[in-house]
Amino acid sequence: MVNGSVSGNTVVVQIDSSSPLAAVGGAAMVRSSGGAFLVARTGPDSFSALTTVCTHETCTITGFDSANYVCPCHGSKFTTTGRVVNGPANAPLRSFATVFANNVLAIS
Repeated sequence: MVNGSVSGNTVVVQIDSSSPLAAVGGAAMVRSSGGAFLVARTGPDSFSALTTVCTHETCTITGFDSANYVCPCHGSKFTTTGRVVNGPANAPLRSFATVFANNVLAIS
């Protein structure tokens, strides 16, 4: 888990060398007073940020199996871009815009 801070309508996350998001392929749950997000580093300067709420029965997704997010309630799996890999969920996870500059990730 990684902590973020809120600035206006944006959640801000510092990414340093010890962060689970420091390397491409890394993923973590980001928690802030503005909510929680599933965040994955998809490229050197790109990230995906998704809701933690499963589209099946609104359980909080907490698992990651090195490639996919896994819902602990009924086993739905989602890619790091939110696409359903296997159900029972049949709708993708909601995604949020991200901007990365100077080791700071902004989620809005």
